[in-house]
Amino acid sequence: MTQRERRDKALAYKINDDLMKDVLAARTKAKHFNDADPADLDNLRALFADIAGGTGENCTVCQPFHCDYGYNIFVGDNFFANYNCMILDVGKVEIGDNVMFAPNVAVYTAGHPVHHEARNSRYEYGIPVKIGSNVWVGGNSVITPGVTIGDNTVIGAGSVVTKDIPANVVAAGNPCRVLREITQEDKRYFFKRQEFEPDVMAEIYSDNT
Repeated sequence: MTQRERRDKALAYKINDDLMKDVLAARTKAKHFNDADPADLDNLRALFADIAGGTGENCTVCQPFHCDYGYNIFVGDNFFANYNCMILDVGKVEIGDNVMFAPNVAVYTAGHPVHHEARNSRYEYGIPVKIGSNVWVGGNSVITPGVTIGDNTVIGAGSVVTKDIPANVVAAGNPCRVLREITQEDKRYFFKRQEFEPDVMAEIYSDNT
């Protein structure tokens, strides 16, 4: 089994010249993206689509953006990543529709053994990460290898997500834990207990009250 095959099966693997070529190609693409005109949104979308393995419609990624391979990143429609997003996509990263990343969000599929002798052997791993649809990840959050986040969930700023988080909850902390469920009552508020004005409520929920 080649090191590439081992990597793609989420087994311990060693990076070699073959894989390093892919890493360097992704770095070159990321540099083109990061050096591009920030006002040319169509070009930025095209450049990001060239980095990623698959993108939906209307994806917006703010500069700078960094990744390992790029081709292991798959995002749905209306993906938005704010400044300084980093995705270490040694393993596959699957992101659903209508997902928002605040600044400085990091998604790590990559890691190393805990024991120093195993770590010094240069073996590493990449365990896939999956993020559902309608998820909002707060600023300076870290999502670690193997995590799944369910649909409609909010991850609070500064969280370190080390375990799966279910759908329809607010979760936060280090380590990240569920704080509460998201309910119909939450539709009324835009920030804590500050309510939308009636006309704004009508605009938002006119087709789905």
